[in-house]
Amino acid sequence: MAKTNPGNFFEDFRIGDMIEHATPRTITEGDRALYGSLYPTRFALWSSREFAASSGLNGAPVEDLIGFHIAFGKTVPDVSLNAVANLGYAELRFHRPLVPGDTLVTSSEVIGLKENSNGKSGVVYVRSTARDQNGQVAIDWARWVMVHKRDHAAPAPTTVIPELADRVDPADLLIPETLDFENYDFAQAGENYRFDDYEVGEKIDHVDGVTLTDSEHMMATRLWQNTAKVHFNTQARPDGNRLIYGGHIISLARALSFNGLANAQMIAAINGGAHASPAFAGDTVYAWSEVLEKAETSIPSVGALRLRLVATKDRDTTMTLRNEEGKYAAGVLLDLDMWVLIPR
Repeated sequence: MAKTNPGNFFEDFRIGDMIEHATPRTITEGDRALYGSLYPTRFALWSSREFAASSGLNGAPVEDLIGFHIAFGKTVPDVSLNAVANLGYAELRFHRPLVPGDTLVTSSEVIGLKENSNGKSGVVYVRSTARDQNGQVAIDWARWVMVHKRDHAAPAPTTVIPELADRVDPADLLIPETLDFENYDFAQAGENYRFDDYEVGEKIDHVDGVTLTDSEHMMATRLWQNTAKVHFNTQARPDGNRLIYGGHIISLARALSFNGLANAQMIAAINGGAHASPAFAGDTVYAWSEVLEKAETSIPSVGALRLRLVATKDRDTTMTLRNEEGKYAAGVLLDLDMWVLIPR
């Protein structure tokens, strides 16, 4: 009897399935160092223990997306090992800052299924939850992923598409009780722009670009223990290319957004996200943002900006998201809708 695990295919999933993902993962200072070597991130809150402490956070927390990548990676062997592509996210909330020494364990529930018209693949919707060593929720989110079928003749399941919120309500953002930007040092942070300096509808060209390499994206994906075949194995795709892990583009775009949004220190929630087109080594990634909404929070010194963060292949100075047909414009790689916390 074979002892190896080929991963789940589309027809293996059932609505209501509960999956406990293997291999708890402890966050270390090495994760912070490698994250900084892979992405040009410079946000002061995550770079300086003293800056974090002056903002009310103790224990030198790591960048929020580090926790997301670790938690996401745990789901891959059971959910997306045989994926065609990860498609999108919704309702993601960071419950608290994570620090080195925290250990994450992730579980998922299957909440939706839809076979594609070609009968060769289907979309699986899951809701995943990462808990810390004390059993407390650290991150939770929904995502959907296109997965190959093992047997193209297998009958299609009843289509179930879950209802997901368009955005996390600002009242439901989980803001650390001790967070305080009253004594915020704008000089150390790198820019003077605060909550009131941004207007709804404003677009920000983040200017800088980074060219993707196979070595860096594979190192990042292995760091998060993401085992999806398409990221490593040139035989897993008909074109022979290694697909860049979508989370790699997310972190790259977030890091590039520092230029113009240096004070958007924390991601409180990801309202939705779509990987509009694939990325491969040799592509050069740029980013721009649009302010979608502004909201007060329970902490007077902290405001919340809802941003659309867009990553593009090559620079688009027109900052165009969709074409005249309503489809994503050529070159758009990522469309990410998120709430960030910024000093008032």
